[in-house]
This record gives sequence, C-alpha cells and structure tokens, in this order.
Amino acid sequence: MLGEPTLIPGNNSFKKDPKYELWRYKIFGITWLAYAGFYLTRASFSIAKIGITGDPDIDLSIEQIGMIDGLYLIGYAVGMFVWGILGDKFGTRKIVLGGLTASIVAGFAMGVSSVMLAFGVFSLIQGLSQSTGWAPLTKNVSSWFSLKERGVVMGWWATNYTIGGLVGAPIAGFAAAYFLDWRYAFFIPALILLIVLILFYFIQKNKPKDVGLPSIEEYHNEPVSKVLDENGDEKVSEGSWKLIVGVIKNPMVLLLGSMYFFLKPTRYAILFWGPLYISESLGKGAAESAVINGAFFLAGPLSVLAGGYASDKLFQSRRMPYSAISMILLAILLFFFDDIAGAYHSSMVSAGLLFMLGFFLYGPDSLVSATAAVDFGTSKGASTASGIINGMGSVGAIIGGTIPGFFKETWGWNGVFMMLAISILIASMLMISKWNALPKSVDK
Repeated sequence: MLGEPTLIPGNNSFKKDPKYELWRYKIFGITWLAYAGFYLTRASFSIAKIGITGDPDIDLSIEQIGMIDGLYLIGYAVGMFVWGILGDKFGTRKIVLGGLTASIVAGFAMGVSSVMLAFGVFSLIQGLSQSTGWAPLTKNVSSWFSLKERGVVMGWWATNYTIGGLVGAPIAGFAAAYFLDWRYAFFIPALILLIVLILFYFIQKNKPKDVGLPSIEEYHNEPVSKVLDENGDEKVSEGSWKLIVGVIKNPMVLLLGSMYFFLKPTRYAILFWGPLYISESLGKGAAESAVINGAFFLAGPLSVLAGGYASDKLFQSRRMPYSAISMILLAILLFFFDDIAGAYHSSMVSAGLLFMLGFFLYGPDSLVSATAAVDFGTSKGASTASGIINGMGSVGAIIGGTIPGFFKETWGWNGVFMMLAISILIASMLMISKWNALPKSVDK
C-alpha cells in the first residue's frame, strides 16, 4: 500500500520566465473556460422542465422528470470514477475533448426529444460527458501551478463552476423565453459550448514539457510533491496502476469523498430544482425563476475565493477549518430557509437567502473537490484523487437531484430543505474530525 504524499524540499531562488508565465495564463484561462462551459449544457434541463411540465405534447410526470435527473446523476457519478482514473492514464486533453463533443451532441439530442426513453438515454449520456471535466482539468492546473500557490490559484480557478452555474441557467432561460420554446434551452447552450470546444482544441496543453518547458516544481524551485511506497522510496510513475491504487487507498482521499457525499446533495438540489421551487413559490416564469435562482451561483465566486485565501493565509494551507465552519452555518440556514422565504414571499428575500446558501456552500465545496484533492493526491495522482472524491460526492448528488421529484408532494419543500440540512451537518462533523490535516512532509 502506498503511503501519503510527501514534500521534497527545493531551494528558494526563482526568476520569472515570460514564456512560462504566458503559458500559465493561457492554461488557467482555457481550463477555466472549459469547465464553466460544461455548465451551459448542464443547466439546460433544469430550465426546460418548466416548459415541459406545461407542454400538452409532452407526457412526463414530476416523478418521471426526477428519474431523468437521476439517470444524469448516475452517469455523472460513474463517470467521475472512470474519467478520474483515465485522466491520469491518458492525460487531460483526450478526455476533455471527448467529453465536450459528447455533451454538445447530447444537448442537441435532448432538444429534439419528446418521450421518456429518449430524455433518459440522452440525460445519461450527458451525465457521462459532464463528468469528464472536473478531475482531468484539476490535474491540468496542478501541472502548471505549484503547492505553495495552490489554495489561492484553485480559489480563483474554482470560480468556473460558480460562474458557469450563474450564467448557464439564465442563458437557457432567456433562450427558451425568446424563442417561446423550451427546446431552445438545449439548442443555444450546446451551440455556445461548440465554440468553447474549438478554443480548447487550439490552446490547451497538458504539461509544461509539451511546449518545451521544465516542470512547475523545477521552474519555481519549490518542494516536489511525491508519492512514496511503504519503504519511503519513490517507485511509482505517473499513470501507473500502482500510483492509482495508492491514491484510491489513501485514507484522507476516502474521508474527503465521504464528506463530499453529504455536502453535494444540496448543490444539486438547488441546481436541478431551484428554478421550479421559485416558480411554484413565487409564481414566476422560466426566465425570472432562472435569474432569481442565479443568486445562489452569484455567491459562488466570492465564496471560493474566500475559502482559498482563508485556507492558505489564515489556516496555513489547512482546508478543513474553513470548510467545517461554513457548513455549520449552511446547515442552520437550510433548517429555516423555507419558513423565512414563505413568510416574506418576496423575490428579493428568496434571492438573498439563495445567495447566503451559495456563500456558505461553495467555499468548502471547492476546497474539498479541488484543492484538497490535489494536496493529498499530488499532481501525479490529482485526477484519480479528484475523481474518487467527486465520484463519491456525485453518488450523494443523486439524492439531492432526485428526492425533490419523488418526495416533494409528501414532504413539501420544507421537508426537502430539512433533509439537506441534516446531510450538511454530518459533512461538517467529518471535517471537524480532521481539523489540522495536512499532507505529510519529509526531508530528503
């Protein structure tokens, strides 16, 4: 069994290379855009379902819509495990290009679907496609940015999925409203994602050596993250099954995955059902519901930046303290969310509550799924670690994405929010148990 990652010290001298710095900006930008782009097609069905439920030519019940969401989440969860491992085996480029292409095709296909079977099949394919993004792209970033800067850099980088969620749903909502047809909630986002795919093809590179540059550790003269075997020797190479199995067995990776299992249901409940909740509680249409629900995503960039800076500057690169504190506050807010929103029956109040939910959620979400995954998986095993953690989280997301469809009529929205609060509390307790956790370091 492989041990935990260790840090091999380097020296402190460093001189910036303009070519290297330009490539770092390019890689940061294109990987950020690629993952934000995935949210264009990811948000389509959450908006389209508002029109689908009122379309006399489409015979889908709320339970069937929940099943379609469930198929997406199953594909997403399975894909996270698979693509995380294959991202380390074959590199980011091949996996993400394939995923972007399949996501575009599935998006157009759902736009022309009319029956449960077609929606379900293409939703499953969309889930598999979407899951190609996170783990391989976090590996890509880890190859260009070193350990000491990772909390801040990943904080900025992880704004991709918050901003992606912020713009994805409104784009789909306005497309459906402008063309007076819910099918355009699929067509327009897929078309925009095609442009992202073309840019990714021409700009992205897996590693510095692909453009004749030294590794990021050599360039920065900083400690090199390594995975050592049980004897303390580095005998594992990138992409090897020994490395991958070692990352999978890492106790911290498994604990982070367990925590993410209980955290992620809330994010996907808001992503998939937030617009419908707003529509039912406030009587708003697709576009207005998408905009109000967008307040949840609007808080995301601020939240992930706060988490990144706080974990590096206040907690000395420990990711757990900030995460645990945020999740406790999140659970309290969820317990009272529907009561407060119902008492005021106001678009501004609902948007404000959603903003607060997003602020308390996205910080720990990004720290666990990206920064800590790379910390404990190392750059060699970053894709596998991120895939395992996000895969376990995505199994939990199946609960958040489907329970409103199956139990909303029985529990009411208040019962759904209570369930999410209990899940978040469990996640916070797991985080508190590893309050001071850091990758181990040795001198060599």
